[in-house]
Amino acid sequence: MPVRVLLTQGTRADCTQAVRLIEGIDADHLLANRGYDSNEIIEQAKKQEMNAVIPPGKNRTDQRDYDQDLYELRHLVEEAFLHLKRWRGIATRYAKNSTSFLAAVHIRCIALWASIS
Repeated sequence: MPVRVLLTQGTRADCTQAVRLIEGIDADHLLANRGYDSNEIIEQAKKQEMNAVIPPGKNRTDQRDYDQDLYELRHLVEEAFLHLKRWRGIATRYAKNSTSFLAAVHIRCIALWASIS
């Protein structure tokens, strides 16, 4: 379930916002794909006492271990994006105004949270 949303320019890489996104989140594990394997993200996770379950990039000289069984649960993150994008207006970025788009995402997140209670 989504707990925080950050809106950036469409050309900005998601991994550049990951530290801001996880700041203050209380969790045991941080599940992310190989694209989020950066020292900055892993250090932030350690600072927050999270276990970073991120496969190391192929270009890393120090290939660190990660829990492969726990990593298999990362599909839940992708499913959250799938649920958000089921609203056509979000999937196609129909709202030209960023405030309107963010409001639509928040409304969809509320609907997702309401569906589990």
